[in-house]
Amino acid sequence: MSTLPSIILRTAVRWISPLLLLFSLFLLLRGHHEPGGGFAGGLIASTGFALLTFGYSLRTAQRLLRVQPLTLIAIGLAFAAASGLIAWISGTPFLTGLWIGVSLPGNLRVDLGTPLIFDIGVYLTVIGATLTMLFAFAEE
Repeated sequence: MSTLPSIILRTAVRWISPLLLLFSLFLLLRGHHEPGGGFAGGLIASTGFALLTFGYSLRTAQRLLRVQPLTLIAIGLAFAAASGLIAWISGTPFLTGLWIGVSLPGNLRVDLGTPLIFDIGVYLTVIGATLTMLFAFAEE
């Protein structure tokens, strides 16, 4: 008897995982204005890699991730700390939200701020933490 997942699961994972990753980015970018954000987006992205682990193998998911989950945790914590330090360096309390306006072609203006940097940090930390646990369980 074969221990490989079914062809249906593998085919579904091939289509669903990229959509989950794209949706996780949508939640991340939407999160500092409306519900969503780094935590929800990170969980959705982790689900995409979990499906890859179940549908293919642990090694396939690790290869597609391209970095160690602990590295994602470290980078995420650095982003979160940087968002607070930017405010502190500018003379406002730690983790105060600061924004700058960026002009884009076509008379478009986008406001970028430290809450987005913090959300990116949370996003990466959540992905790293959940995948660290998932990969540890999958190795057993």
